[in-house]
Amino acid sequence: MAEIKKYIAVDLGAESGRVMLGSVSARKLVLEEIHRFDNGPIEEHGSLRWDFDRLFYEVKTGISKATRVAVAQVWGIGVDSWGVDFGLLDVDGKLIENPYHYRDSQTNGMKKRAFEMMSKRDIYENTGVQFLQFNSVYQLLAMRLNNSIALAKAANLIFIADLVSYFLCGKIFAEYSLASTSQFMDMRTSQWSKDVLDKLSLPIGIMPKIVEPGTIVGQLAAVIGRELRCGPIPVIAIGSHDTASAVVAVPAAGDANWAYLSSGTWSLMGVEVPQAIVNEKTFEYEFTNEGGVENTIRFLKNIMGLWLMQECKRQWQREGTDLSYGEMAALAEKAEPFASHIEVDYSGFLAPGDMPKRINDYLAEAGQKPIDDKGQMIRTILESLALKYRSVAEAIEDATGSTIEILHIVGGGIQNELLCQFTANALGKKVITGPIEATASGNILMQAKATGQIQSLAQVREIVRNSFDLKEYQPKDASLWDEQYKKVHNS
Repeated sequence: MAEIKKYIAVDLGAESGRVMLGSVSARKLVLEEIHRFDNGPIEEHGSLRWDFDRLFYEVKTGISKATRVAVAQVWGIGVDSWGVDFGLLDVDGKLIENPYHYRDSQTNGMKKRAFEMMSKRDIYENTGVQFLQFNSVYQLLAMRLNNSIALAKAANLIFIADLVSYFLCGKIFAEYSLASTSQFMDMRTSQWSKDVLDKLSLPIGIMPKIVEPGTIVGQLAAVIGRELRCGPIPVIAIGSHDTASAVVAVPAAGDANWAYLSSGTWSLMGVEVPQAIVNEKTFEYEFTNEGGVENTIRFLKNIMGLWLMQECKRQWQREGTDLSYGEMAALAEKAEPFASHIEVDYSGFLAPGDMPKRINDYLAEAGQKPIDDKGQMIRTILESLALKYRSVAEAIEDATGSTIEILHIVGGGIQNELLCQFTANALGKKVITGPIEATASGNILMQAKATGQIQSLAQVREIVRNSFDLKEYQPKDASLWDEQYKKVHNS
């Protein structure tokens, strides 16, 4: 019988976190959800923060449960999270304050301030990263300009997933894929960009050593082991950025050119390339080059994603209508096609709040009719997302000189089958969806590779194909979608 090893994945998302137990053999992965918990910002001192103590408590609860369920030896623990956000440690290794949430308003206007100190083009030339106002570089700049006491006390800066790993094993590090989201890492050298940090007067001395994905960074600290009643377990820096782990689990096969779309609160769409692509064209398109596993680059673009739908759901709940995501999609399917269109990446949609009102304000300003039907609102969001995906896909093809033949969609967003079909329609390409738990799968399989159980990324993806049901969508109504794309793209 093939050897089966068990690993724990701590998968932290901006809406929820979960702890998964994975059983890995040479051909198959079996996932078991052990613990799931809500996550989200808290308001503290007039700002949006992450409640790190609560987050870490939930992580420990999940690990404790997982070790009991596993019964057998656990070969590793890997933590992944969203990018850009970080915590600051003092000289004693203590967290100085709760980390800022990336949607906090402190970064308003910070891009403009940064470009006064270093040109936008020079920042991109150094980092190859898309200009998003919540990038770590603008968070850190805001803290400096606001004379942050926490920054003055800081001895180390650690990104969220690595911060959890630090409190599990006591080792300070920055995993490559997570560090690459900061916009102060040089993608050519895979080290911190002294040029960017110096020009913006940001402290390079608090930046930890960068480690490659698949590095065993330490062992579960004895004090944590006693608290959780478990033995020593290796703590492994996988692709600690959740999208890096999700891309690991893209079930690509054969020689077809493929792109990926990691679909959830955010949509991240791109291709896997051997080295960063930084030139005038990628600068104009504002593509990002983020670290992947096994010496790859995730050449991609961040898109607002299902956040728009999630915020509508929350607002309608506040107003007394509690719709499930399935009910929302069913209402959207019955609504009128192409009644309106929004730019999903409009900055006014970034912060939490009354999203239906914001969308209607946007439509009014654009000379379109406001929407009073919930199904119509959701259909507008989904159609607009699908058309945005086409725009990004065409830009990827132009920037790389390669035609995309298949789009793989992974993550929780694949449960919205209407959006998946709309995406196939808009792109005019075959779409393959699955797995839902791509991030946890990639997390666990990179641990298996780190321990030597799995030998290659190709084997990882073969295991994914063997382990999960995939669904295929073929494009429909191509001429209608082409017509609408030309209409909104040229407007």
